[in-house]
Amino acid sequence: MPDSPASAPRFLAPAQVAELLSIEVDEVIALVLAGRLRGAQLGTPARWRVAEDSITEYLDEQTEEARRMALWRQADAASFPEVWGQQH
Repeated sequence: MPDSPASAPRFLAPAQVAELLSIEVDEVIALVLAGRLRGAQLGTPARWRVAEDSITEYLDEQTEEARRMALWRQADAASFPEVWGQQH
């Protein structure tokens, strides 16, 4: 039995992804080429398409990276006595 349309992966044009992420189309292609978004050239003539679910994964990755950087900056700003306790 074939997959239902609801379970089939959905692909978006780079311009659609760029609008969703508020970035340029060239940046979307660069993210695909870097492996940070899943995409492929589909059709004839071949045109880039990005897997819609990879956008959520990318945003989750960006959120986690931002969280880690905030923790790093917070730890970097703390002095050792604040982190390890006062030494007398």
